[in-house]
Amino acid sequence: MAIIRHHNQTNEITVDLSTAAVISDRVYAGFGYPSLSDMEVTTAMGLPLTYPPFVMSVSKRGLKLDQVVCQPYTVGWFGVQGKREVRLACFYLEGTVNMHARPLEGISVVVDLEKMQISEYFDRVRVPVPKADGTEYRPSTVGATTVNRITVVQPDGPGFKIDGHIIRWANWNFHLGFDVRAGVVISLASIFDVQKQEFRRVLYKAYVSELFVPYMDPTEEWYYKTFFDAGEFGFGLCTLPLEPLRDCPANAVFIDAFYAGQDGKPIRISNALCVFERYAGDVMWRHTEIGIPGEFIREVRPEVTLVVRMVSTVGNYDYIVDWEFKQSGSIEAKVGLSGVLEVKGTAYTHTDQIKEEAFGTLLAENTLGIYHDHFLSYHIDLDIDGEANSFVKNKLVTKRVKDNNSLRKSYWTVEKVTARTESEAKIKVGAEAAELVVVNPNKKTKLGNPIGYRLIPRSPPASSLLSDDDYPQIRGAFTKYDLWVTPYNNSEKWVAGLYADQSRGDHTIATWSERDREIENKDIVLWYTVGFHHVPSQEDFPVMPTLSGGFELRPTNFFEANPVLKTSVPTPVNWPNCTSLHK
Repeated sequence: MAIIRHHNQTNEITVDLSTAAVISDRVYAGFGYPSLSDMEVTTAMGLPLTYPPFVMSVSKRGLKLDQVVCQPYTVGWFGVQGKREVRLACFYLEGTVNMHARPLEGISVVVDLEKMQISEYFDRVRVPVPKADGTEYRPSTVGATTVNRITVVQPDGPGFKIDGHIIRWANWNFHLGFDVRAGVVISLASIFDVQKQEFRRVLYKAYVSELFVPYMDPTEEWYYKTFFDAGEFGFGLCTLPLEPLRDCPANAVFIDAFYAGQDGKPIRISNALCVFERYAGDVMWRHTEIGIPGEFIREVRPEVTLVVRMVSTVGNYDYIVDWEFKQSGSIEAKVGLSGVLEVKGTAYTHTDQIKEEAFGTLLAENTLGIYHDHFLSYHIDLDIDGEANSFVKNKLVTKRVKDNNSLRKSYWTVEKVTARTESEAKIKVGAEAAELVVVNPNKKTKLGNPIGYRLIPRSPPASSLLSDDDYPQIRGAFTKYDLWVTPYNNSEKWVAGLYADQSRGDHTIATWSERDREIENKDIVLWYTVGFHHVPSQEDFPVMPTLSGGFELRPTNFFEANPVLKTSVPTPVNWPNCTSLHK
C-alpha cells in the first residue's frame, strides 16, 4: 500500500506490483497525518532565512544570519483540530558544529506544510544564546585520549552466510528486512534442534513499532515537544550509513537498504545495516569441579554471538539498534541512546539562581537539559513451534512452611496463570515477582513441560508518569503498561496508530485492546516497551555517552536439554608476538 498526500488529502492506494495495476484508491477520512517526507523537511528548514520578521529577530540578537540553521518538529495534538504543520526550532552554528547546544530560545516559527509557508511567528522572549565553548565533540577540536589498538580477526572468515535476505549462522536461520518506518525487521527466525535434527520456528516477525519521546517542559516554546519518532519522522528514513571500524567491527559485513522516495523511485542507504560475529570475552557456559578426589575438571565455552545493527539519527539523538542471536537459542534486543541533548537556552549560569521550576538540569552556562522520556515499543510476534501460543505469567509466590518438623519458616513457589484475554495480559514489569512466558500449549517436552520462550527485561522498567488525561499520554497510551498481548491482526502494526502525526489516540493498542479479545492458544503478538526516564546530567554534555537497555527472549523448556552442551572448544589461533599462554 502506498500512502500519498495530495491536494490536502491522504490517499491509501493499493498496488499490485506484479502487474503495476492500482487495485484500490481510498481517501483516508480519520485523524492524523502521514510521516514527514525528506522533501518537506528540507524545504521547511529554509523558510525562516528569507522571512523578514525572523531576519529581524536574528539581527536584534546580534547574530549572523548565515550561521543560523533551523529544524522542523512535529506539533502534536492538544485537543483542537490542527492543520498539517510543523514548528521550526532554530540554532546558531558559529564556533561549533553542535548546533543543538546553541538554541535561539524564545522564537516560534510555524509552517503550513500544505502551503509550504510560514503561518505563525512569535518572538516572545530573549535569553542569551549559549556559548560555543565546550560544545564541540570532534577530536580535531577537543583532542583525544587513546587506548592501545584492538581489532577482531577471523582467520577462517565469517561464520555466517547471506543468501539474499536470508542470514544463516550456527544453528540460526532468519530473514533480514528494512522498513522506512521501523528500520531493521527480523522475521522467520528458526533454530536447529540438534536432538530432533530439524529447524524449529521461534519468531515470525519483530521490529521497533514506535519510539515516543515526550519532554517535560509545559511552557509555550516546549509543550508541543512530544515526538513519535517512528510514526512522524520514520525510524528507517532517519537511518544513516554506518562507519566501518567504528559503528561496526572489522569483521562486519555491510548491507545497503532501500526505500521508496516521494516520487516512488528507490532510494539507497549505503551501509545501512551491518552483520558481524561478536566475541567480547563473555562465557557461554562453564564449570569447575573440585569435589572429586584426585580429579580437577574444568570446562569453559566462550560466547560467540551474531549481531545485526542499525543506527537511526532522529534529530539530535542517535539510536543504536541491535538484534543479537545466541547459540543457546536466545535472542537479545538492545538499544543504545547517544547523540546530543535537546537543550533549552536560559539566563541561568549557576544553580543558585534557579528559584522556580526549571524542568531540567543546568548542564552549562545558559544551558538547560530538559527532563524527558524515551519509550521504544517492540512488536514481537513469536511462533513457538507454530502459531497457536499462549501467554503465561509464572508468579513467584511466598508460602509459609506448614511442616512443624522443618526449621524453615517460608519458601517461594510458582503459580502459573494463563491469560485468557487481552485485559489479563497487561503487565507493569516489576509490580510483582513473575516470569513472562509464551508457550505452545499443544506441544510438550518428553518430560511433559510445555515448550516456550520467556521475555526477560535487560534494563529497569520505565512506564509513563504522565496523567491519563494529558494529550501526549492519550496518543502514547501504550506506555501505560510495559507489556501488552494481542491476537495477531495484519492491520495492527503500529502501536500508536498508522497516522501518528497529530493523531488523537483513537487507533492505538489501547483502543484495540478494549475489545478484550481471546489470546489463549491463538496466534498472538507481544508489545514490549523499553523505557528510559532521562534526567540529564553534566556528563551527558556536550555529547552523551551511550545509555543502553533492552530485553532477552530466552528458551524455556523449548529444548530437551542444554542446546549448546556439545559446542566444541575453539582451536586457538597462534599469532606472531602473542604473549598469552595456552595449555
